Amino acid sequence: MRKIMLLNAKGGCGKSTLATNLASHYASQGKSVVIADFDRQGSSMDWLEARPQDRPPIRGIAAWRDPVRVPRTTDYVIMDVPAGAHSAELTALVRRAHTLLIPVLPSPTDIRAAAHFIHELLLVGKIVRDETRVAVVANRVRENSTVQHTMESVLNSMKISYSTLNTQIYHNLERFLSRLKIPFIATLRESNNYLVADARGLGIFDLTPAQVARDIEQWEPLLKWLDSRRSMPDAAK
Repeated sequence: MRKIMLLNAKGGCGKSTLATNLASHYASQGKSVVIADFDRQGSSMDWLEARPQDRPPIRGIAAWRDPVRVPRTTDYVIMDVPAGAHSAELTALVRRAHTLLIPVLPSPTDIRAAAHFIHELLLVGKIVRDETRVAVVANRVRENSTVQHTMESVLNSMKISYSTLNTQIYHNLERFLSRLKIPFIATLRESNNYLVADARGLGIFDLTPAQVARDIEQWEPLLKWLDSRRSMPDAAK
């Protein structure tokens, strides 16, 4: 049974969106999936209530009030954790998971908050690297305009360094993570497809492939990493 947790101390970074889309992906692959929602707001549970019955089933647990008991036949448990977890509460939560995914928005404030949170995970949360794996996902990133993309390509071909503000911001986070040996796995764009899917209790993996081709492409590095041994703690391999 694989246990994957979405968490960040800062709210509004897209934890529930990543959790529900990850669940929909594994369900679409014929896997037995459970979402455990630890957030009293119940965003993941609301999403499940809206999910059509003709879609691959996903079981939900309101983990903020009910025990997290899942069938032994479950393949994946996706855990959606509320913002603001610290100290003993944070320690208790992360010990439930094999893999922690931290979504981060492209702003200096969010990246500073993520750096502090990761520091707490490693020190206060007492994450042991052979028991838990951690990775970061850049989320809701606005893609470069055509002009910006062309300029970057041309200047880089001339060996002149150029990057947009988002790129510069994330480079700072990448340097921080590299010192801690924490992988920066994927960059997911800001896309209306997530809103369209969420309103219907779906994930982007449930939508027409042609409609979400660009989004699915951006998920591939994350899914590939999750399917690799690198994302699994030594104790669970």
